[in-house]
Amino acid sequence: MGKEKILIVDDEEAIRLGIREFAEFEGYQVAEARDGIEAVRICGQEDFDLIIMDIMMPKIDGFTAYKEIKKKKDIPVLMLSARGEEYDKLYGFELGIDDYVVKPFSLKELMARVKAVIRRRSGASPRRERTILEYEGLWMDITGRKVYIDEERITMTPKEYDLLFFLAEHEDIVFSREELLEKIWGFDFCGDGRTVDSHIKMLRRSLGEYRKFIVTHRGVGYKFEAE
Repeated sequence: MGKEKILIVDDEEAIRLGIREFAEFEGYQVAEARDGIEAVRICGQEDFDLIIMDIMMPKIDGFTAYKEIKKKKDIPVLMLSARGEEYDKLYGFELGIDDYVVKPFSLKELMARVKAVIRRRSGASPRRERTILEYEGLWMDITGRKVYIDEERITMTPKEYDLLFFLAEHEDIVFSREELLEKIWGFDFCGDGRTVDSHIKMLRRSLGEYRKFIVTHRGVGYKFEAE
């Protein structure tokens, strides 16, 4: 550690300072932005391993800033918000954010999440063998991370791809929410079962009529089941 670079984006100076001091103590390089516009500008000039960004900011909000940054660079982002409604989380995950922390939060927990996100992004390794799966009109190129529905390619968030591919490769095996958190998000992810439920809901929406393959076992978890 010590070389990862983080951008902290928040209009409250006290919050930026608190996160900065803790992050630098943990060995990260840190830059700051006071609002979304400044964040977009800085990301156009520099590269970062992670962005910690508040949602509610003047000028442009965090979601809008992230969408602008994402047009040019693929930087993982951890969103901060004073609100914890499911809609905010779902919208953020649909955009492709990696994690979501509700204020007030402990700096220790925040850094644990930062480490987990960076580790997941940097530790991914390509598959050695090409894997193609097909169920009716649902076609998956797991190696190339492509999904087609009735010959039309669809786009999903990174975690939707991860969930679909993992469940499909382990057809007819029921996985609990805790197991999916460990397999998809990493053993040290600080979320809970609702994170899995939210992403399953998004995945089913993306799959349309083929949502039927994602089966819920009430009180247990989820599995991929082809008819």
